[in-house]
Amino acid sequence: MITTSASAEPIELVIFDCDGVLVDTERIAARVNVALGAELGWPLTEDEAISLFIGRSSASNRELVADRLGAQAAREWEERFALMHAEAVDAGLTPVDGLPEALDAITLPTCVASSGSHEKMRHTLGRTGLYERFAGRIHSATEVSRGKPAPDLFLYAAQRMGVAPSACAVVEDSRPGVEAARAAGMRSFGYAGGLTPASHLAGPGTVLFTDMRDLPGLLGGAVVNGGR
Repeated sequence: MITTSASAEPIELVIFDCDGVLVDTERIAARVNVALGAELGWPLTEDEAISLFIGRSSASNRELVADRLGAQAAREWEERFALMHAEAVDAGLTPVDGLPEALDAITLPTCVASSGSHEKMRHTLGRTGLYERFAGRIHSATEVSRGKPAPDLFLYAAQRMGVAPSACAVVEDSRPGVEAARAAGMRSFGYAGGLTPASHLAGPGTVLFTDMRDLPGLLGGAVVNGGR
């Protein structure tokens, strides 16, 4: 499935989310959140875990758990999530299917802007051999005051990269992510080949696709800055 929308202004920068777009961590995160919910008193289905937690910063998720279970349970949830997630990553994390081929074909400047911390991204991107592709161009929600769906992180990434928001394209796989891109005045490419249903990603200025190998063609194949 591919749905497209047109924009007259050329894309000068592609901003990638990390989890679920570069590395196949969203399934791990959903599974860990379901397990923690069962242990700590908040039974969740996988669909509920995806809807509530995926695409949001750890601070936002901590607040969500605190509202439901209290501050102490939220701290325990966050600490145990980090440990369980790291163990699962080490057990066999892979890039998103088709992602390496897509990166090889994309010749526009790129960067990463993720709800995850720099420590988490060093681990996940490093584990999958992707860290060096983006080293020096990785931005975290920990560097801004508001996480997704607020536009702050994407605007910060664009500013650091020296590109106007209107010339940026965001690749996302979560509803908070595409909402943040729209709020930032950026085009978004919603990857619907993961856990989030396409209906949750659809909206103005958003191209939906299910195969990462299609992304270079959707971006228009512009050649800028030696593939970075």
